[in-house]
Parts: sequence; C-alpha cells; structure tokens
Amino acid sequence: MGDDGVVAADKQRGRQTVRDMVISLAVIVLAAGVIYVFVPHDEDEDPVKRVSYQVELDSARRAAPYPVAAPRGLSDDWRATSVRYQARGDSGSVWHLGFMAPGNEYVAIEQSDDRRPHVFVRDVTRGAEKTGKTRRIAGEDWERYSGPKYDALVREAADGKSTTVVMGTAPDRQLTHMVEALDIRRAPSPSAPASPSVPPSPSPSTDDGSAKPGDDAEAATS
Repeated sequence: MGDDGVVAADKQRGRQTVRDMVISLAVIVLAAGVIYVFVPHDEDEDPVKRVSYQVELDSARRAAPYPVAAPRGLSDDWRATSVRYQARGDSGSVWHLGFMAPGNEYVAIEQSDDRRPHVFVRDVTRGAEKTGKTRRIAGEDWERYSGPKYDALVREAADGKSTTVVMGTAPDRQLTHMVEALDIRRAPSPSAPASPSVPPSPSPSTDDGSAKPGDDAEAATS
C-alpha cells in the first residue's frame, strides 16, 4: 500500500472515531432526558436549603461571653439558611445566623465581643457606614448604617462588651421586624443541687423517754 492508501485509512479511522463520539454523546443526552421526564420531581420545591439552628443556638448561649441573639415568633416565610459560632477568632467570639426573608431578601444577625466594634461592623456589612440616624426599637436605640451591598441596624451592649448587627439586602422594614423579634439572652444557669437535710438532734432523755432531771431548770434559767 502506498502513502496515499495509508493517509486514506487514517482519515477513515478519524471519521469513525468522531462519529462514535457523537453517537455516544447523543445516547447519553437521550438517556438523561428520559430520566428527567419519567423520574418524579417537585417543580414547587423550595430551592432555598433551610437549616435547623436550635442546637447551635443552645451551644452558643452556653459558650459565648455575651447574651446571644436569635428571633422568636417569625413566620415560616423567614427561612434560616446559615448558622455558626466561632470562639476567640480574629474578630473575637462571633455568632452568625442568616435568613432568607420574604421576597428572597437576605437578613443576618451578627454578634461579637470584638474590642474594635467599628471594625467588626465594617467587615460584616462589607463597608456600610453610619447614616447619623438612630431608631428606637423595643426600648433600645439602634444606629442605622448604609452601604453599597448591605444596610444594617447596629447596637452596642450597655456594658460595651458586645455588638449586635442586623444586616442584609432586605428593606428597612424587614430589618426592623427582625430586631423586634430578637430574643437576646444567655443560657439559663444550672440549678444548684439541694443541700441534704440534716435531721434535728434528739433531746437528751432517760431510758424511758422522759426528760432528764434538771432539764426544766436549765431551760428556765437560760
């Protein structure tokens, strides 16, 4: 066979290889389509993955050096999506609890005992700055922050030992609603064990159970 025959054979094998690859790909796509059509799936399923945070919240309230914030009484439209507690990191001991609010807006609770609260607020809000305005919510003053990514309501604890930030892409009314729902507290202290009862000492008596002679006299003179 001459060179032309070798080249022709190589081209033929190349065409067969490409054709085989195309056929294999078509079979895979067809099989995937059949599986999608015939395997049941819920088109209305919520794409947001909810998380349960009660265990993490209880642990954080036992471990954190400050009262930990979490909402109570929110409707089911508020979906918890992230939770974590990190002790003694670069930003102090940090508590985070994130939610997808109604309308698919993001709202998060951030807390820390960082001694540089302005740095902590700047970091978690991605650069939000004070607006110079405050809002009184549930008897507490919250400072308003605004930023290119997140807005926030911020409050420093009265003792200055922690900072609470409620922030997100949500409008002000939803941030306010989250603040109104906050339950900020520590874990309850364990109850002290009851002291064992000590029975009273018996009064001195004679063998027949009567008081010893002289007891009445001692009582009268005492």
